[in-house]
Amino acid sequence: MLLPLTEDGLPLAGDRDGIRWLYAFSDETAFAAWALARGEGGREWSYQRVYGARLLDVAVPAVGAPCGIVLDAGSGPEAMLFPPVGGIVPESAAVDTGARERRSAAPVAGGARR
Repeated sequence: MLLPLTEDGLPLAGDRDGIRWLYAFSDETAFAAWALARGEGGREWSYQRVYGARLLDVAVPAVGAPCGIVLDAGSGPEAMLFPPVGGIVPESAAVDTGARERRSAAPVAGGARR
């Protein structure tokens, strides 16, 4: 994946509803289309090539706040969101971990636990 960088060398990100979203692109074409749509197609962009798994397993937890990935932003229905939830990001970075633990500890019919 291509991870655009800010002028400070940090991953380009946006914030929405308390979640930081890192922008990532599957290829140069998607990255260029996004830059053009922003009106920044003529500028030089720095980026880093990263494996998607490394982005989810290492970069997301390193943010230290709820963080997800937007893949191919601006590409219409091909765009994908990888939210900071269990099963997508490490449990230590998932925002739904506490809710899942409370559900699994709740008694079910007949007094049994899940």
